[in-house]
Amino acid sequence: MTPHIVVVDDEKSIRDTLALILEAEGYAVRTAGSAEDGLALLEEHRADLVILDVRLPGMNGLEALAQITSKDDRTDVIMVSGHATLSDAVEATRLGAFDFLQKPLNRDRVLITARNALAKVQLQVEMERLRKEGGTRSEMIGDAPVMQRLFREISKVAPSKARVLITGENGSGKELIARSIHEHSSRRDEPFVKVNCAAIPKDLIESELFGYERGAFSGAVSRRRGHFELADGGTIFLDEIGDMALSAQAKVLRVLQTGEFMRVGGERPLRCDVRVLSATNKNLKQMVEEGAFREDLYFRLNVVPVVAPPLRERLQDIPALVTAFITTICEENGFRLKAMEPGVVEALMRYHWPGNVRELGNVVERMVIMSEERITRRDVPRELTGLASNVAIAPGTNKTLREFRDDMEREYILFKLDELGWNVSKASDVLGIERTNLHKKMKSLGIKRT
Repeated sequence: MTPHIVVVDDEKSIRDTLALILEAEGYAVRTAGSAEDGLALLEEHRADLVILDVRLPGMNGLEALAQITSKDDRTDVIMVSGHATLSDAVEATRLGAFDFLQKPLNRDRVLITARNALAKVQLQVEMERLRKEGGTRSEMIGDAPVMQRLFREISKVAPSKARVLITGENGSGKELIARSIHEHSSRRDEPFVKVNCAAIPKDLIESELFGYERGAFSGAVSRRRGHFELADGGTIFLDEIGDMALSAQAKVLRVLQTGEFMRVGGERPLRCDVRVLSATNKNLKQMVEEGAFREDLYFRLNVVPVVAPPLRERLQDIPALVTAFITTICEENGFRLKAMEPGVVEALMRYHWPGNVRELGNVVERMVIMSEERITRRDVPRELTGLASNVAIAPGTNKTLREFRDDMEREYILFKLDELGWNVSKASDVLGIERTNLHKKMKSLGIKRT
């Protein structure tokens, strides 16, 4: 659905400009010249976001903010002002404002802040839906071309009975892809059983997969059903299939060929109807050539290959992913939802993320837990920021050399200022430029302490 935004400002030129900018991004915008008119609009029409001036004739923006946040926690508010004091900003944060922007407004910052606020609202709605349905954190997020292609592949393969081999780097979301395929299949109401082949000792993998009879071995005091039996009618997900022992591979191949298996110590075959999804971060084709993986099993599993893209190929998804992680982590820890200051997401987007989405989730969790009321740039782990070697260039980037150089200079100056406690004199000595020149460069690059 199209996000709806209400702009409340007593200056018509600002209302019109914001409406023009936001409508060009595809948002539906209504405007009002006073807090009273803005509140009346909100009574009549649903709004996902309000951009609200602090200084207004009659009721001021902070009073209106208090009314909005007390009535509807699904509508976020961005406060704007040209004459705000620190106490205004503190009060706005206390009352639940998503962010506070100073006039004159910067177009890019307005759009980024609005996008983040709307993403948070959308995720809150989604979380409520998942809670009602008993869901978990299994939603896949992404607007990058590689993710849109992945979604199309999932939509095609999910309704079928085909086996799927999911490949990709560690932390790239292979399990989420498997769960999504299951949830969009005709087996969605049946079990989804995950088996981590790398976590099960080789001498136990067969009993875990197929179960065992009482007395089959020392310690088998009762009959136990295996993962294939538990998944009957549903889906079994063989994660890290490349780590499965050759002896177990032969037994899995038999299940795929005949639909039959035997418990360890059993005397008669059992049947199961299971869809098999598998995943690996290894090159199975090369393992086949080396004799480390059965060729016949490889072809049975690899009916439809699906690739989980690494995060470095979908950097544009980081803002939405970060917002999703913050929302979920705050919810799980009982924290009030934390906002981010400008520059946090930009810093995260410059890192190369060798651990992919899993690493991003861990970093965001650390920032949420260790930050104060708001996540600032200082909360971004030092090892992620400030060095050109950590910069990832997204496919499709069309920056000029000058723009790229400015980005690098900004990042390195911020890194040194953070390191030196924002002592500009020391930073100028380390950077080898005059203090006055450093001040000029900070101004030209938009660097200021927040």
